[in-house]
Amino acid sequence: MMKKALIPLLAIAAASVAVPAVAQNHDRHDRGDRYEQNRGGWQSISNRKYQLDRRIEVGQRNGSLSRREATRLKTELHSLVRLERNYLRGGLTRWERSDLDRRYDRLSVEVRAERRDRDNRRRY
Repeated sequence: MMKKALIPLLAIAAASVAVPAVAQNHDRHDRGDRYEQNRGGWQSISNRKYQLDRRIEVGQRNGSLSRREATRLKTELHSLVRLERNYLRGGLTRWERSDLDRRYDRLSVEVRAERRDRDNRRRY
């Protein structure tokens, strides 16, 4: 008799633990924000600005970017920052956020391409 009463209690206890774990991350992809590719976590726009600036600086320091390339990329980054400030005046709409996201993606691809194009590296 005791065993029959224990089985439903164990089933209820197991279900009460499993249900919150299943429900906790359903809205993760609906935020409309950027996810980092390497770590799988969310990356804010301000963090993307910082990462792009750092990649440009490192590229200039290690010689994979010329001064001219770095200046052009930094100018594009600063124009994106100005555009973001203009968008923020009235609050970011979903379209403005996705527009900024596309522009940061495009700039990130440009930085990667310029760092890998071997324009300023010595050929031995």
